[in-house]
Amino acid sequence: KTTSRALATLYGFTAPHAGGISTQGGSASNTTSLILARNTLYPTTKRAGNGSHRFVLFTSAHGHYSLEKAAQMCGLGSDNVYAVPVDARGRMIPSKLEELVVKSKEEGKTPFYVNATAGTTVLGSFDPFVEISEVCKRHGLWMHVDGSWGGPVVFSARQRAKLAGVERADSVAVNPHKMMGVPLTCSFLLGPDMRIFHRANTLPAGYLFHESESESGSKSEEVWDLADLTLQCGRRGDSLKLALAWVYYGREGFEKLIDHAFSIAAYFAHQVSEKPNFVLVSENPPPCLQVCFYYARDGVLAQEEAENTRITSTIVQALIPRGFMVDYAPGERGAFF
Repeated sequence: KTTSRALATLYGFTAPHAGGISTQGGSASNTTSLILARNTLYPTTKRAGNGSHRFVLFTSAHGHYSLEKAAQMCGLGSDNVYAVPVDARGRMIPSKLEELVVKSKEEGKTPFYVNATAGTTVLGSFDPFVEISEVCKRHGLWMHVDGSWGGPVVFSARQRAKLAGVERADSVAVNPHKMMGVPLTCSFLLGPDMRIFHRANTLPAGYLFHESESESGSKSEEVWDLADLTLQCGRRGDSLKLALAWVYYGREGFEKLIDHAFSIAAYFAHQVSEKPNFVLVSENPPPCLQVCFYYARDGVLAQEEAENTRITSTIVQALIPRGFMVDYAPGERGAFF
């Protein structure tokens, strides 16, 4: 509780009951946030199920696939995950989000949840959280920020402006085991009020949970049985990994680590942009730590997407026997590094 509360404070969650829970990873954080949203906004679903609600949720077209898996697990179906178009920089377009929300209402569906992203999987883009939060507020939607990848930039004075508006979210996912170098697994789902987490997830288990009443008989608002506000019961002490790393490195140590990583990414992007046989896909400098590019002789891509994909794949396969693995992703002109 102490570690998650300290982490939550960095994201602007400073109310008395702010904090978070550790989870099995970013996908688990996103799934938990979806259940929190449904059970909070539509509390009867905890007992009665989705019923006649035709729930729909929204995420960036560049968002993580875990939202579709979460929708399947919650009985919503992946067809009810609406992909919101992105701009040229890979960021969700708030006006397009609102159009989809309005359209879903006109179709008799129940919009309830928006997933914004801090550091998309491929381009590393940060969605415009302030504008997205305004759409969510107008339509009564739960706003979740998937900061599994880019969330730790909150430690960097140079980079944290990319998270402007994150404090308006109802929940935020963060993975210290990624950008911060904390050992796997170390993931958190943070929020402004842990009582909401508790109300959404609690179930009676008198053989295990005994703190609904204090010794004086008065109702307690502080939750110490963490399993009663999460989807897990048995759990590992993953928060200790962050606690020890935080004590060892300090906030300044994390900041130096993150700033150094960003400087390397910026340097690499600049080098790629200067080479005649490469085409830079990422912004220069990139918004996060991914540097995306094509290999193309004289900087000219093939007309056919399939040919660009073939070139990328051939190089990837040739590098593997040499002990190197470079990932690639599909793009408008074919797969790129």
